[in-house]
Amino acid sequence: MFLLVGELAALLTSLCWSFTSTFFTLAGRLVGSIVVNRIRLLLAVLFLVLTHLLLGQALPLGAEPWRWFWFALSGFLGLVLGDAFLFQAFVWIGPRLSMLMMSTAPIFSTLLAWLFLGERLSAAQLVGIAVTVVGIAWVVFDRAGGGEQGATGRRQESGRSVPPVAAQSGSPTVVEAGAPAHRSQMRLGLLFGVGAALGQALGYITAKKGLVGDFSALSGTLMRMIAAAAILWLITVVVGQVRPTFAALRRRPEAMKYILGGAFFGPFLGVTLSLVAVQRTAVGIASTLLALPPIFLLPISHFVFKERIGWGAIAGTLVAVMGVAILAFA
Repeated sequence: MFLLVGELAALLTSLCWSFTSTFFTLAGRLVGSIVVNRIRLLLAVLFLVLTHLLLGQALPLGAEPWRWFWFALSGFLGLVLGDAFLFQAFVWIGPRLSMLMMSTAPIFSTLLAWLFLGERLSAAQLVGIAVTVVGIAWVVFDRAGGGEQGATGRRQESGRSVPPVAAQSGSPTVVEAGAPAHRSQMRLGLLFGVGAALGQALGYITAKKGLVGDFSALSGTLMRMIAAAAILWLITVVVGQVRPTFAALRRRPEAMKYILGGAFFGPFLGVTLSLVAVQRTAVGIASTLLALPPIFLLPISHFVFKERIGWGAIAGTLVAVMGVAILAFA
């Protein structure tokens, strides 16, 4: 059976996140990933409001209160709490191990969808998920071998690969993938990496609760993003970082073009497509296909960040593609 709407949306999401991680990596080098993380949510809300306005109204005011609850909870769990865990994991253990922990997200998603949504997968689909996760982990783990230095060791909050990974998350103090960590930091970093994967899984589960009844994925994304932006900027106000955030942009205005590109492909287009994926297919399958940015980032890392791609990463890519094929035809 050919890929259905949900599976195709998930693959397109991974491709979008690959682009956004590259943009956010470049922006993060100029103004820091924390600044990028704050601004990207504001721009995403702006993009979503304008798009929603073109379709009739600026905000989904007719949405039931219970939908607002589930999308707000999803935004908090996935975009605020989950990303906070991920960014701190970057600091403690570097992008490679952090993303390795993030590759467990499909496992959590499958289990939680079974427990809370009653979704059951066939044996072939479970095999496809397992094969894909192994391939992704192989690629992420192999890239520790020497390909990371070309990207300054980071990627962004949206990015999930070795170089773009840290940049996407947005922590200007992220440790290089090969940097040593104290044992206590290593344990906490691994725990936070798992927490990030769990936060992402819970974000998908709660988003699917709000999407029931063929509710618009665009509206759901806007509601989710408004909640996440409100929480993040409330924290920014409390810690007194509003002026420093915009001052950083004034010092390096060229960063805005990268943040704009990243916000378009990531929090706007990518997150919207991810909700289409979660709505149209099983959460476990969607989460697996949404974890493919490390695969798509291989050519980007090679040509943009001048990384060397080893045979292990190529082999892992083939394994991941095999897993995707199993999911497609299961």
